Amino acid sequence: MAERRRHRRSLQGDVEEEEEKLDTAVAKYLRFKCPTKSSSMMGQRVEYFTGSRAVDVLLESDWATGRKGAPLLFTSRDTAVHFCNKLLQREYFSRGLKIARKSEREKEGKREDEKKGKKDEKVRERGKEKKDKDKKKEKETEERDETNKDKKDEDPGSPKKKRKKMVLHEDQVFLDGNEIYVWSYDPVHFKTFALGLFVVVGVIAATLFPLWPAGMKVGVYYLSVSIGCFVGGILIMAVARCILFFLIWLLTCGRHHLWILPNLTADVGFLDSFRPLFTYEYRVAETKKVTCGEGDKSDEGSASSAMMVLEADEQNSQPSSEHSSGNDFEVITRGDLDGVGGSRENSDREESSNGGEASAGSEVSIGGDGERPQC
Repeated sequence: MAERRRHRRSLQGDVEEEEEKLDTAVAKYLRFKCPTKSSSMMGQRVEYFTGSRAVDVLLESDWATGRKGAPLLFTSRDTAVHFCNKLLQREYFSRGLKIARKSEREKEGKREDEKKGKKDEKVRERGKEKKDKDKKKEKETEERDETNKDKKDEDPGSPKKKRKKMVLHEDQVFLDGNEIYVWSYDPVHFKTFALGLFVVVGVIAATLFPLWPAGMKVGVYYLSVSIGCFVGGILIMAVARCILFFLIWLLTCGRHHLWILPNLTADVGFLDSFRPLFTYEYRVAETKKVTCGEGDKSDEGSASSAMMVLEADEQNSQPSSEHSSGNDFEVITRGDLDGVGGSRENSDREESSNGGEASAGSEVSIGGDGERPQC
């Protein structure tokens, strides 16, 4: 009988140990996967989470999907809430409550009320006449306070935020809602443990550097020199790229923008800082005139001459012949016009000397201008 009892106790102890291990594993998963916020409670910095977020995280875990051979613990939200109640009873976390803190104005108001009560007692002892005076003064002060509060409330640029403090809730029950729960279980993360172990080993190895073999010392020397050259090359490249950009910008009057390794000093990752190798951009100043050196006047003169040539080309590009409505008019060039004008003048002089009159229908049209000289 005694052996059976011992066997039962051992079996119960094994089952309890397995349950505790499973609970700690789930609590650790929930601790690092559930989003938390930090606050202060009773003068200590704590982290808290909401109940609905915790249930969502548990339903997305391996214990709800059965992946990696994990037992199915959470088949619905009720099972997740029941398990969280179990963790709450084992004090992995506790239910909290946020209470609005009393502002300084409310505290001052209470102090004034206490002072007023004391004054009232003294006034009662002294007499009824002084009571009336004190009441009038109190009314005046209350009216002033109300007016001041109304003015402050009307100011749009002074938003008021009530500060809240966190305390433990009287009813320690887990609910699937927006209630907050404060973590008391704070395990060490594996990354933190590995980083601390690496730092300790590195410090011990550095202190024992004189005892290292000669080959390891030479390897560390070459490694340190290569790292120093790499860092120095990056610094030199960062300065050289700025100098090259400035020279190209100055020689091209700000039109060509060439950056080598544009993301070298940007806030990006290590590999992204070397991508792309270069960027090129051509810019043309639309409103501002860029001048270079002493050739400003010659450039302006060449620009004005170029504009005159363009205007002449536009005039010459017009059609040399146009279809008129009748056969009475003929389109001629400017050179022919000069010759015709001279012959006309000579004929007019001869006719005037002979007393002849010019015919009214002798008119010459200039191509495109619409001016008709009359004789």
